[in-house]
Amino acid sequence: MTLEQLASELQGCTRCGLSEGRNRIVFGSGNPRSRIMIIGEGPGRDEDEQGLPFVGKAGQLLDRILAAIQLTREDVYIGNVVKCRPPDNRVPTRMEAAACLPYLYKQIEMIQPQIIILLGSTALQNLIGPQARITKMRGQWLESKSGIKILPTFHPAAVLRDPSKRRPVWEDFQKIQEEYLKLEGKR
Repeated sequence: MTLEQLASELQGCTRCGLSEGRNRIVFGSGNPRSRIMIIGEGPGRDEDEQGLPFVGKAGQLLDRILAAIQLTREDVYIGNVVKCRPPDNRVPTRMEAAACLPYLYKQIEMIQPQIIILLGSTALQNLIGPQARITKMRGQWLESKSGIKILPTFHPAAVLRDPSKRRPVWEDFQKIQEEYLKLEGKR
């Protein structure tokens, strides 16, 4: 199965109530052979309208952060925990996330990233554990059972709301750049 086939399989999904209010499923985008996968919470209004992840204000900030470490969204693969927009951009429920997680795990399996960046609490809690706290774990390297390096950091939307988070996110992305350069054999 390819990512395109998986995305096609997801069309028309009604596994949870989020399907009732969506315009488009936001499957993911970017380089399917990337060493880096970025995982956020779920689509917002702009993403729901365009069918692409991280295209609103938070996405524009993410693009600038990536550019600062010499990457573009074409160099990475970007996805979300849930594929449909929660009403009023609320946090997805555990049941909504559980309905989408098999698709996210399949994306991870197909892309085979060596680095996963978890943006925010929802991504962290759904991929690492419900007790995980972004304020305590951000900036710390974790490792999956399959050897993928995982780095949680604040979501760009949180940075837009609270500029004091800019510095920690910049430090986290410098760590990501360093690890990526090691993988690329440039260091």
